[in-house]
Amino acid sequence: MKTRTAALAATALFCAGIGAGYAASKNAPALYHGKSNEEAALALVEQAKIQTDGGSWERIAVGRVLYLGGHKAEGQAIFDAILADKPEDSDEFKIARVYAEAHEWAKAKPLFDRYVAEAPKDEKGLADVGAYYLLNGDRATAESLFDRSFERKDELWATVSAAGAYLGVPPQE
Repeated sequence: MKTRTAALAATALFCAGIGAGYAASKNAPALYHGKSNEEAALALVEQAKIQTDGGSWERIAVGRVLYLGGHKAEGQAIFDAILADKPEDSDEFKIARVYAEAHEWAKAKPLFDRYVAEAPKDEKGLADVGAYYLLNGDRATAESLFDRSFERKDELWATVSAAGAYLGVPPQE
């Protein structure tokens, strides 16, 4: 009997979640129609915060929009919360990318360095970090990271990241 009650409760919660999600998507136009760009963006960001369901990559995406969109303090608060909660290596990497996009190398570099130390076998990650080093004027470190990447594996995306950096193009996410 307990199993059946639990199954019914789980089904009800699942259906309620689908209904809430469907209702939210139907009401999405009200978030941006007839509003200024700023009002629309902030309303959509609030909706996106709900949609993240607590996922770190999803929260980083919301933080990125805020950080790069002129709401640095709000974006930084999201990043700080993620970084304070024993983040995955990939979380630090994604946040470092945001700082790099914002041309804040001093904030990006320590996160990239930690990523390289914690994920030394990620050939694409090594090449991407090397690309950011090159784009920030440190060719020796960049080429050292490229060497490590290419020793691991002949990988297209690592090669493209390195090539792009020599032309001033940041790595593609």
